[in-house]
Amino acid sequence: MKVELEKSLALPVAAAAGWSLVENIEEMAACMPGAKITERVDATHYKGVITVKLGPATVSFKGELEVVAMDPVARTIHVIGKGADTGGGSGASLDLNAAVKETGVGTCELSGVSVVNVTGKVAAFGSRMMGTVTDQLLKIFFDNVLAKAEALKTDVASGTTTATPTVEAKFNALSFAWAILKDFIAGLFGRPKTG
Repeated sequence: MKVELEKSLALPVAAAAGWSLVENIEEMAACMPGAKITERVDATHYKGVITVKLGPATVSFKGELEVVAMDPVARTIHVIGKGADTGGGSGASLDLNAAVKETGVGTCELSGVSVVNVTGKVAAFGSRMMGTVTDQLLKIFFDNVLAKAEALKTDVASGTTTATPTVEAKFNALSFAWAILKDFIAGLFGRPKTG
């Protein structure tokens, strides 16, 4: 099963500062709920794990991430990843292209296009469930990236050079459950989802 996503996020920092967040793979991974870089193999290869709750099941994938291309001048990055379910029976791959673009004085936009392929038991949950889970995870991811950008902006404004704090990725179970319930009801009555 393939899920294609195109998302963007406005950040309250200049493009150079926004790019400094994106090019730090460990920082970006820390923003995704359930994701963790476990080893930096070299400048472009990483090993990690991501744990995701899909309905009644929790799935952990161990995998590898490769930075295929990174252009600091154009502020673009291309990352591919692949992994296997530690419980066996499922696999996943990711192809992500992201860019940071200046949108005004002291503001920028982080945009990304990704293709996720899931095979095996996890694919049996279907695109509706995967879409809902992905939307929830991306919302949390973007909230965490925005928090890092806000912290960076505060440091720049105050003239300090403290490290950007690690934001704990939090999962709002009630919000997630509500999103799944709305999705399920919409499916029952054949109505399109509303935001």
